[in-house]
Amino acid sequence: MVSQFVSPHKVGLLGDLDYRFPEGTHAIGRLDNHSEGLLILTTNKDVTRLLFSGGTPHKRVYLVQVNNLLSEESLQILRTGVSIRIEGGNNYLTPASDVDIVDHPEKIYPYIESSEQFGIHTWLLITLFEGKHRQVRKMMAAVRHRCKRLIRVSIEDLLLKDLQPGCVKEIEEDDFFTKLKI
Repeated sequence: MVSQFVSPHKVGLLGDLDYRFPEGTHAIGRLDNHSEGLLILTTNKDVTRLLFSGGTPHKRVYLVQVNNLLSEESLQILRTGVSIRIEGGNNYLTPASDVDIVDHPEKIYPYIESSEQFGIHTWLLITLFEGKHRQVRKMMAAVRHRCKRLIRVSIEDLLLKDLQPGCVKEIEEDDFFTKLKI
């Protein structure tokens, strides 16, 4: 599904979920239709500004499955910064990132099927403090790997944990702001 409530296209929408959303609910930090994981939904219009447009960068962590084995050299390039093409056709050097190979992704997110069906691959845990359009996918392409699966597992201290795909969890506002550090 796409992370919106309305679309001119025939796609799955957030409103299709079995949940009664309050009037004015909108998504923060959208996911593209080939990604999955933690998506913040709120009626508070200030959250986007506080979380993504403020002076303090906020941490986002992704569990990423890429094709083939990732070399130490590629891992180092991802960690120190890689050139990607951004909106407007400009090249952009990503800042240094935490990138680690993960041997047991199901310990981070339990809804990972057996990886044997995917052929040779590598799971990574990537921490970013920014979010350029399709940044993780572009970073992987820059080191000649294709994202097979991309799961956002956290934004600051707000964790996906064992929330099943398609499920909604309400959080008290004070806890919400504390976990997001805003």
